[in-house]
Amino acid sequence: MMLGFLINDEEQKEMEYLIKRELEELLMDMDDHRIDQMVKTSMKARYQTIFNLYRRIASKEDCMKYMPKRTGDQ
Repeated sequence: MMLGFLINDEEQKEMEYLIKRELEELLMDMDDHRIDQMVKTSMKARYQTIFNLYRRIASKEDCMKYMPKRTGDQ
C-alpha cells in the first residue's frame, strides 16, 4: 500500500529534525557494547526504515551523513 500526504515547509523541517534525532540515537545505541546482538539486528532494521523516510524529505548531501554503513554481517 502506498500512502502520500502534503506537508508545509515548517512541518518538513520538524520531521527532518525528529528523524535525524532518531537516527543519531540508533547509531549511538548500535555502538553500545552492552546491547545484545539480537537487539542490534532489530535496531539495524529500524534504522533502515527510518533512513528511507529521511531520504524522502532531506537533500542528498544531508542523507550522506546518515547513510547506513555496509558491513560483512548483513
